[in-house]
Amino acid sequence: MSRAAIRYAKAILETAVSTGKANQVNDDMKSIITAVVSSADLKEFLASPIISSEVKMKALSEVFSSVQAETNSLFRLLKENKRFEILEAIALQYNTQFDELNGVEVANVTTAFPITAELEAKILAKAATISTKKITIQNTVDPSIIGGFVLRIGDKQYNASVSNRLQELKREFSN
Repeated sequence: MSRAAIRYAKAILETAVSTGKANQVNDDMKSIITAVVSSADLKEFLASPIISSEVKMKALSEVFSSVQAETNSLFRLLKENKRFEILEAIALQYNTQFDELNGVEVANVTTAFPITAELEAKILAKAATISTKKITIQNTVDPSIIGGFVLRIGDKQYNASVSNRLQELKREFSN
């Protein structure tokens, strides 16, 4: 994460909080992340040094026509500074700072299959023993863990995966 992205995100968050639109701008940032992550063409377009900042600005204004004024001011600032390539990083950093401001911590959960409501309840119960903040779950599917889950909150990790248990057994038998 670039320091520039962190500074831009902090500035836009301060502006959004002062105008009372932090939630709406957070939604804008989420839609920007979704768009950039799901479209390799958009990511390439924003990073291209060949395409002018004016063209990028015009395209973003059309793609994200319903965003808040604060988000549009971010686009204008990126145009002036020719920094559109860090837009995704700024949006991610904004989400992180917004969550911190609201006492929310993201729990990264890796499972072998998409998370079920039952498993989510178990994970939230385990997360409550690790963190005192409000937890939101971000699920990653990785079939290599075979079953169970790996829970990561900040710098803490709880590994309840089948593959981890098999590794532990392997170590025990090899000693």
